Amino acid sequence: MINSTFCIGLMSGTSLDGLDICYVRFDDDNYFEILQAETINYSSDWRTKLAEAYKYSAMDLCQLDVEFGYFLGEQVKEFIQRNDIQQVDFVSSHGQTIFHQPQKSFTLQIGNGAAIALRCQQKVVCDFRKQDVVLGGQGAPLVPIGDELLFSKYDACLNLGGFSNISLNRKEKRIAFDICPINIVLNHYSKQLGKEYDENGVFAEQGKVNNELVAELNELEFYQQSFPKSLGYEWVESKFLTIVDNYDISLEDKLRSCVEHFAIQVQNIFALYDINNVLITGGGVRNLFFINRLRKLTNVEIIIPNDNLIDFKEALIFAFLGYRRVHNKINCLASVTGASRDHSSGVIYNL
Repeated sequence: MINSTFCIGLMSGTSLDGLDICYVRFDDDNYFEILQAETINYSSDWRTKLAEAYKYSAMDLCQLDVEFGYFLGEQVKEFIQRNDIQQVDFVSSHGQTIFHQPQKSFTLQIGNGAAIALRCQQKVVCDFRKQDVVLGGQGAPLVPIGDELLFSKYDACLNLGGFSNISLNRKEKRIAFDICPINIVLNHYSKQLGKEYDENGVFAEQGKVNNELVAELNELEFYQQSFPKSLGYEWVESKFLTIVDNYDISLEDKLRSCVEHFAIQVQNIFALYDINNVLITGGGVRNLFFINRLRKLTNVEIIIPNDNLIDFKEALIFAFLGYRRVHNKINCLASVTGASRDHSSGVIYNL
């Protein structure tokens, strides 16, 4: 007899597109079904708070942690009511990353688990990254355990979110790492053109490639490092944007040059690991101009799934991380993060 587990995964990424909520059933470690999923757009107030939280004092950040937890819990409660959901075994939350500096042994995702549990009256699993960082890992990426068990038929899985990251098997071990920033940069310059994001890549398509800028970006030290490696907003602000902003060119040219740079970096990884086919998900899939540039640079078969997987794969896999945590199974792979050992990570809040 199959014992199904019903849970809700929450994902809030660095691009601040919104809160992804995914209600999913797991029958075992290899089978899932997304039963309901939606994205809750952030108000301008929440988007500003989350974008500027890295500047907050310790006291204000502690307060925001609880406030955001209450907000998440309220969204879960309303999601359950709106969809007449009858069974939820737990809620699994990624939280919102504010700081990520694994080289200094710390990472911070806000969205207080106790506050979530109180508001939605459900068991909550959260704080998946901290234990890995303390164990000497990058605390990221965490999605590859789901790629390994749920999407094993593909050579690689590429996510295009605030950052692009890839997961694949190498010498019978799962490896994964961030490739480069993407939406976090494209959104930054799109906002200066009056839009939250570059829909279909139309702004970038209007621009011209600045080859000098692309070459300078390609020389960034991060790209020369071996895995495991991960990126955070601090790096984007201090290393990446400072280079782009030094060029006196139009915003469209900046976007076009960044798209070219990102496509080159992704193609370099495809070539390095001899990838034949790749499943691509995340909001960046909607940037048709970027996808077309990538197709022109590579012969790799690019597989774009249905809308539910495009938009909710990360929320699905964070539900899966919670599923494995509550069953005390490994959900963080040392081969991916560089931690001293595989482990089962996540803090559980029981009501």
